[in-house]
Amino acid sequence: MAKVNQDDLKRQAAQKALQYVHENEYLGIGTGSTVQFFIEALAKSDIQIKGAVTTSRATSEALAHYGITEVSLNEVHHLPVYIDGADEVNHLLQMIKGGGGALLNEKIVASAADMFVCIADESKYVSRLGHVPLPVEVTENARSLVARQLVKMGGEPELRLGCKTDHGNVILDVRHLNLNEPLKMEHQINEIAGVVENGLFAARPADVLLLARASGVVEVLKAQI
Repeated sequence: MAKVNQDDLKRQAAQKALQYVHENEYLGIGTGSTVQFFIEALAKSDIQIKGAVTTSRATSEALAHYGITEVSLNEVHHLPVYIDGADEVNHLLQMIKGGGGALLNEKIVASAADMFVCIADESKYVSRLGHVPLPVEVTENARSLVARQLVKMGGEPELRLGCKTDHGNVILDVRHLNLNEPLKMEHQINEIAGVVENGLFAARPADVLLLARASGVVEVLKAQI
């Protein structure tokens, strides 16, 4: 059996997401390789939107490349849909995000949207979160303090070298945390002084997962869980 190209799966999920875009409305767009395929698909479609709220410089550059209007979240009173990928997603549509360093903006825009559509290939679907490191965005002066607290919680934090977020903060990538209760852990980490945000999306999970497999794109709704 021929091996399925992962980029092809990402394109399939991205193409399927066009069905969720509201004509003549604002749209939230996340960050990452699958999102890049979505932006390309959106640009090639006949769908007209008022503008897109972005989550990173990389996404802004992609929108500019295709001539898609970018707007600030402060300009938008209603955001029907937010479309983004995930580093991992489980059956409850809870996610780990932030591999691209845009977790704070992603969480802000996701929280503003009526619907969060996650687009991913089958490699991102897991029974338990934590196979990839959990990104934690922290202020520079609290880096060591936060790292010590994360160690006490069972984690192994590592500074992401050469990375400054769009907000001027640094990221600790944390392995080996017990993520059996993602919502509880999300809140616990955010209570540490110096933490700006972490990459657990459990308080605001996706509403729809478009999961691309070799057999096609599977639509998983949160309401079905």
